[in-house]
Amino acid sequence: MRIIVAENYQEFSRWAAHFVAGLVRGKPNCVLGLPTGSTPVGMYSEIVRMHQQGLDLQDVQTYNLDEYVGLSPAHPESYHYFMRQHLFNHVNVNSEQIHIPNGMAQDLKLECEQYEERIQNAGGMDLMILGLGPNGHIGFNEPDSQLGTKTHVVYLTPETIQANARFFPNVGQVPRQAVTMGVGSIMQAKEILLLVSGEAKRDVLRKALLGEVTTAVPASILQLHPHLVVVTDFAV
Repeated sequence: MRIIVAENYQEFSRWAAHFVAGLVRGKPNCVLGLPTGSTPVGMYSEIVRMHQQGLDLQDVQTYNLDEYVGLSPAHPESYHYFMRQHLFNHVNVNSEQIHIPNGMAQDLKLECEQYEERIQNAGGMDLMILGLGPNGHIGFNEPDSQLGTKTHVVYLTPETIQANARFFPNVGQVPRQAVTMGVGSIMQAKEILLLVSGEAKRDVLRKALLGEVTTAVPASILQLHPHLVVVTDFAV
């Protein structure tokens, strides 16, 4: 495990973007697992800036961690929309190389199976980029007695629904389900980059990195990954 402590969010975002760019330059056809949420916004902005200065992303494959069930790709709070707004509309990733779960699929079980198959056919992620939820979730793998290993549908906890309510007109409009990569899909990545910003996440990050490995803190499973890099803008 390697821990990078940045002085502020700007430095945090710049470090993460340069880490990703280093992989892309070394392996232009790399496979990236991508997160959404407020934490990676700065990283995506920096990647866009680097693309404008010559970073070529045309051969990269991307697989997003998750998507809400019931939101169309055109919905402003869908993760399809988020990724277009913050990254894909501004860089040259081939649209056929972009993969995001379909939360509108009529058969969600089949959607999960096919998404997992696409990940496996791509050889898994070269780099999985993660955020950290306030209750220790990664993707939408919520604390539970057991965690799904493959891509699956999950019910969001009240804590996660409340945390995401700031993105919606009111808490009643936050979806109650999501499609998410499982912890097995995540842990198969050759390298994992965990992005954690804001003092409010200090305690949960300590539990994830220094506490026991438990399904009650899903991110604690990352302790078992041989190539984990953690970037924060506060001292752990």
